[in-house]
Amino acid sequence: MATYKKEIWRTVKFTLVSASAGLIQIGSFALLNELLKLPYWVSYLIALILSVLWNFTINRRYTFKSANNVPKAMLLVAAYYLVFTPLSTYLEHYLTDICHFNEYIVTILNMLLNFVTEFLYQRFVVFGKSIDTNDLAK
Repeated sequence: MATYKKEIWRTVKFTLVSASAGLIQIGSFALLNELLKLPYWVSYLIALILSVLWNFTINRRYTFKSANNVPKAMLLVAAYYLVFTPLSTYLEHYLTDICHFNEYIVTILNMLLNFVTEFLYQRFVVFGKSIDTNDLAK
């Protein structure tokens, strides 16, 4: 039962950190898209990178409490994004430029897809064997 509660709390923390990363992504996307008038996909890509860096850093330390090798963990996250980013960028392009969906609704849909798949990937692949190994976990 204690493990179950710990995992529920870990999921809640990941959700809160991801929400803050989402705010960073939406905020930076809005600045780049609306103020700088950058092409849509450029705004999306830069905003995604900023949110990933924030999300990885905070979740590694506080959510998963991992003491694993940072470069290795970051490479694993980069591998996830090597798949997710082109697929989500294409989805963003297809839904906004071809189907004419609202850019913000499509971005939010992609963020939700990212949230679910990234949690599972980080929980079981990136930090799976190193959870609760840093100084905060002791």
